Parts: sequence; C-alpha cells; structure tokens
Amino acid sequence: MLFWLLALLILCGFLWHYKGQLKITDITDKYIFITGCDTGFGNLAARTFDKKGFHVIAACLTESGSTALKEETSERLQTVLLDVTDPESVKRTAQWVKNQAGEKGLWGLINNAGVLGVMAPTDWLTVEDYREPIEVNLFGLISVTLNMLPLVKKARGRVINVSSIGGRLAFSGGGYAPSKYAVEAFNDSLRRDMKAFDVHVACIEPGLFKTELSDPVKTTERKLTIWKHLPPDIKQQYGEGYIEKSLDKLKGSTSLVNMDLSLVVECMDHALTSLFPKTHYAAGKDAKTFWIPLSHMPAVLQDFLLLKQKVKLANPKAVGLS
Repeated sequence: MLFWLLALLILCGFLWHYKGQLKITDITDKYIFITGCDTGFGNLAARTFDKKGFHVIAACLTESGSTALKEETSERLQTVLLDVTDPESVKRTAQWVKNQAGEKGLWGLINNAGVLGVMAPTDWLTVEDYREPIEVNLFGLISVTLNMLPLVKKARGRVINVSSIGGRLAFSGGGYAPSKYAVEAFNDSLRRDMKAFDVHVACIEPGLFKTELSDPVKTTERKLTIWKHLPPDIKQQYGEGYIEKSLDKLKGSTSLVNMDLSLVVECMDHALTSLFPKTHYAAGKDAKTFWIPLSHMPAVLQDFLLLKQKVKLANPKAVGLS
C-alpha cells in the first residue's frame, strides 16, 4: 500500500512539473508592455523578451534610460517615456500602445516600476515620506493597469504585478511595505475579476536583490537627511550612532541578498509563456526559504526574528526632553 501511495505521489509530481513546462506558441506576434525599464528587473526583462521574439514596448522614466536600452536591443523593441504617477502621461501612453498593437491587443502587461522611498523608524517620518512609494508603487500601478486593461482583455492575455516580500512582511518603517501590501490586495481582486475574460493575473514577490532600488548608500543618505531634522528627544531615544550601527547590521545580512536578477525575469517568463501560469511567484532563495515561510508564522515569532536585526535604542524612555 505504501509503495503505491509513493508511486502516486511521484506520478503527481511528474505531471505537475510537466504541466508547468507547456508553453504558448506564436510568441513573435504578441505585444508586451513593461514599466520601469531604465534599470534593474525591467531593463533585463525588456532585453530578455526582445531576444525571445516578443514585440516589447518598454516604458522608461528617463531619456537616458530609453537610449541605453535601444542600443542593447533589436529594432523590434520600442521605448516610450512614462511617468506612472502622471495620469495624462499614462493615458497618452495607453493610446500609443493601442495604435502599435492594433487588433492583436496586448498579450502581456508587466507592472514593474517602483521606488523604495524612505525606510526609517515610523516615528521619524511624516505623511509626505509615505506618499512617494504609495503614489508610484500602488496608484501608478493601478493607473497603468486600468488604462491598459481593455487591450489585455482583447488579447486574453496576462497581467504580471511585481510586488515584494515587503508585501508579505513589513520589515521596515516607511511607505514601501504599505504600498506592496496594497499591491497584493489589488492583484487578488483583479485576478478574480479577470477570470471571466480569460485574463490571467500573476504576482511576483522578489526577495532582497542588489539593484539601484536597494542601494544602501542612497538609503543611508535619506535616513541621515531625516535624522538632521528630528527633535532632540527622538535623537536621544535612538542615540547618535543609531544609523551607523544599523548600516553595520545591514552589512552583516548580505548573505540574504540575491545578485542574479534573472531569477525574477524567469518568473515573468513563466507567467507570460506557460499554458498553466501560477498565481504567485517567489523569487530568490531568501524569499522561498525565509521571508515567505515567516509570513505564515505567528506574529510573536515574526517580531522576535525581525527585531533581532534591529539596533538596540540608546534610551527609549527619554520622552519629552526636548
């Protein structure tokens, strides 16, 4: 009996793996639109899917990013300047994409554009510090999706939203994690709403990757700028060496940082080309072995492990001494 049960499990595993390898055909007549292609995941995705034969329309924020991408890709790839936080820019771009794709519609929409924003203790921040990542990561993503959705529905295509492990666990104060939690919710509701139209919606949750987005130097500079304007009592609570000690802690956790950006692009590829795409993709060893499993654990265990990575405050009881 045990033998047959084991055989059945092996067969199921084989069939599941085989199903995941089945791919769509006619890639060369399909259009895909990718945001955030200046650098990082979006840039690599644009170059990768161009080589595969897709008609790639790559949205860049800067002229320099657009020019550099064109130099590395075929004449088939087209770029467009897009600020996802500007409604008029998004509408113009959607109309331009419609003119390019024509009756074929848009097979793939990859919402990749994002910013980190300020990452610092919550009591250091103002509402304005939260605004930028929420405007870009959430409202920008929603704006692009709503404007491109008629084209995706026409092609019965795919929507791929790049979230983060920050959408599963809030590992730092600031607007990044709230924006990504909201992206997860938007992704879930969109996925269910689009099922009737044969549009598949997937969410990619990258772990920690070395990109311009996560540049520790820029992150530290923004923290230092905020520190200079903090009231004396908060500075006393945290201590003058808090930021430097935090940076040392960060350097000690470099083993969690993934260097290979293709891990994320491989998830995009599967979501775009598989006959049976997944609804969620975890990208990176840290996401699969630490962050995602931890997100299912009790809050007391989450707090214990995440607080171990934080610097001990100098004098947390120094309230109202300004």
